Amino acid sequence: METRDTEFRSGSSHFWNPEQLLRAREYPLTKRRISIALAFFVVGAAIGLYSVGWALSRPFRADIGSPPASLDTETVTFSSQSGSLIHGWLSRAPSGRGSVLLLPGVRANRLSMIRRAEFLREAGYSTLLIDFQATGESPGDAITFGWRERFDVLAAVEYLKARMPDRPVGIVGVSLGGAATVLATPLLHVDAAVLEAVYPSIERAIVNRLDVRFGAFGRLAAPLLLLQFKPRLGVAPADLKPVDHIAELGCPLLVVAGTADRYTTVGDTQRLFGAAREPKELWLVGGAAHVDLLEFAGAAYRERILAFFANAFRQART
Repeated sequence: METRDTEFRSGSSHFWNPEQLLRAREYPLTKRRISIALAFFVVGAAIGLYSVGWALSRPFRADIGSPPASLDTETVTFSSQSGSLIHGWLSRAPSGRGSVLLLPGVRANRLSMIRRAEFLREAGYSTLLIDFQATGESPGDAITFGWRERFDVLAAVEYLKARMPDRPVGIVGVSLGGAATVLATPLLHVDAAVLEAVYPSIERAIVNRLDVRFGAFGRLAAPLLLLQFKPRLGVAPADLKPVDHIAELGCPLLVVAGTADRYTTVGDTQRLFGAAREPKELWLVGGAAHVDLLEFAGAAYRERILAFFANAFRQART
C-alpha cells in the first residue's frame, strides 16, 4: 500500500496532516502551561498583598535618644488599655495657658512633634509628646491605624489632666494621631482639637494609597488587603471610620489638609469636616501633599494653630 503523509483518525473520515497533528498535541500542553502560570500569579499576588499588609502594620520601634534642651522635658511613662506602656516627654511651660497633646502619624514617633512642641512652648503652652503603642519606645505587636491607639490618646489626656489640673487641654493629631483622637470618642473630653490629614475611613485610606502606587490594579486589590484587618489586627474595616465618630468630638475643631494630598484627598477632608459639629474650621493648605504641614507652611501654620488654641482655650475658661 502506498505510504501516505496523512494519518487516519479512528472513527472518522477526516485526515490530519503532520502540522495539524502537532498543533493538536501542543494545545493541551499550552492550556496546562497557562493554568500553571495563572495559579502562580494568583499565589504570588496573595503573598504580595499579605506582605504589604504586614509592612503597613508591623511594629515600628526606635531608640528615641535624649530630649532636646529647648523643651526642658521630663521623660514619662504611663499605662494604656491598648496593652502598652506609653513613653513620652512632658514639657512644662512657665505659664499656665494650657496643655497640648501632640500625636504623630503612622510609623512616626514623638521626634516628629518636636518643632510643634517648641513653638507651642514659646507661646506659653505645656506639651506632651508620645510614642503610640508599637512605635518608638512604646511596645506593641502591631500598628492598628487608630483602633488600639485610641486608648493611648485617652490615657495621655488623663495623664495630662492629673499632672496639670485645672488647665484646658488640646490635641494636635497628625494622620493616624488624628484618627485615634476621633475614634476615642465619646469618652474623650478635651477643649480643642487640630486634625491634620485624617482619613474618613480606612477603606478610603487604603484605596488612595494603592491607587497612587499601582493605579487601577491597586484599586481592585484593595478588598483583598482589607480582608486581612480582622484576622491580623482584630478590628474590622467598618470600625475604622472616623467620619462616623467626629460628631461626638464635642470641642472646637480645626481640620487641616493639603490641596495636593493624594493619600487624604480634599474630598476626603471635606467629607470628614462636613460630619463634624460646630464650632469648626477648615484650612486647606494650598499645594501641600501628605507632608509635615508645619514644615511646608511654616509661619502660616504657627499663626493659625496659635490663634485657634488661644480662642478655644479662652472659650473653655469662660
